[in-house]
Amino acid sequence: MPSLHLTLLPLSLLLLSPLLLSAQEPPRFIDRSSDLGLQLSASQACWVDLDRDGWTDLCSGGTVWKNEKGQRFSQLASGFGEVIAADVDNDGYPDLISWSNLSVYRNDQGKSFAPLATLALPQDQTRTVSLGACAGDFNRDGFVDIYIGGFEDWENQLTFPDLLYLNEAGKSFRLAWHESRHRARGISACDFDQDRDLDIYVSNYRLQPNQLWANDGKGNLTDIAAQANALGTSEGFNGGHTIGSAWGDFNQDGLFDLFVGNFAHVDRRGDQPKSKFLRNQGAEMKYTFEDLGTCGVFYQESYASPAAGDYDNDGDLDLFFTTVYETASFGRKNNPVLFRNDGNFTFSDQTEPNQLAGLPPTYQAAWSDFDQDGDLDLVTAGKLFVNQSPAGNWLGLQLRGNGTTSDTSAIGAQARLKLADKILARQVEAGTGQGNQNDLAIHFGLGTHQGTVDLEVAWPDGKVELIPGLATNKVHLLEQAK
Repeated sequence: MPSLHLTLLPLSLLLLSPLLLSAQEPPRFIDRSSDLGLQLSASQACWVDLDRDGWTDLCSGGTVWKNEKGQRFSQLASGFGEVIAADVDNDGYPDLISWSNLSVYRNDQGKSFAPLATLALPQDQTRTVSLGACAGDFNRDGFVDIYIGGFEDWENQLTFPDLLYLNEAGKSFRLAWHESRHRARGISACDFDQDRDLDIYVSNYRLQPNQLWANDGKGNLTDIAAQANALGTSEGFNGGHTIGSAWGDFNQDGLFDLFVGNFAHVDRRGDQPKSKFLRNQGAEMKYTFEDLGTCGVFYQESYASPAAGDYDNDGDLDLFFTTVYETASFGRKNNPVLFRNDGNFTFSDQTEPNQLAGLPPTYQAAWSDFDQDGDLDLVTAGKLFVNQSPAGNWLGLQLRGNGTTSDTSAIGAQARLKLADKILARQVEAGTGQGNQNDLAIHFGLGTHQGTVDLEVAWPDGKVELIPGLATNKVHLLEQAK
């Protein structure tokens, strides 16, 4: 087995004993935007460590904010549009991929950004409208590719094409495929069937079926949403008004499930398709999905962008879910909600106890432990809410591909660890919900587990590393061997 370079990153955490933790109050979130020097818009957010100093920076509304060791943010650059981030040229530094203006900006060691490539439109298109994108090495050549969703011009009844760009050795991007079938919003990728290539889920609007693009490992995509039971709809409808979806292992079985976030009017035929959890049934059922319904995510008409993260460090993924309208049909108030995962696909509303009640409409929702204190913080509605809970037990990972067979951002890498009768799975993903990006760093809440853990990492090139005896309550940098 090739050797793996492992580094412990600096931390700002003063650990508390488990006995003290059990007596603490539940998590609370406090808006510290002003204290931290942030002046954010409510547009989509992207967390990424741009200068590789171990502290996650923040991009939102076209502006890059540098994280000053968790104590403050300073404005570094602006003018990029809405972005996701990944290292497209394998120089070790994540670059900015603007899905709103079809441009890629090269990162010069976290100091500045310069145009690298303009993403060409199909010959019959002079413009497009996009609301989200994802990145990943779809043809497994070691370089990150880009999938951009095409939305609509409602007034002129135009559907813009989805666009797949393949990376030409970090120097340019080639438009390899495009299709104008549905009106896409959020785009997210995951190797849900564990065949060592990234598949793509497209959240489509206007009561159109969602798409699950199965990848053959060469970047050739086949829509299998219908046979996999992943359309995101309900009986009597071809599809829903899906705005954003989120991949995650919601039931601790080591498989990646899917939360489909649906905006839903009351329709003359009955209620339009509501948001739902789709449980991955694994190899025995050919990785098809079981529709479990809402699982406690109560109905609001204007749900928008979901973001999954274990905010309370109990080991399972929770869900923050934004809304489009402050006041929806019939004068009903709609506000973003924090849902706690109580196990066995049961979720409960914990918005008010966590001091997040009454937030305004927004599409912005993304998680990161930006201050390295062991718990996840949340950016939403133009504010950075810092998690005040005692950290409990946890594990942080920053994965770095070898830059030859795997991109250095390790997009699509999956990490699994076993605790008693549970297997926790997390992935590195560039793109979630509608146009947002959670931190590329992986975060595991470990609940009451103490001591070391054994970790399995599946790298983007398909190689698997077993790392025994990792210390917990630390962030580890794991670098793939060349």
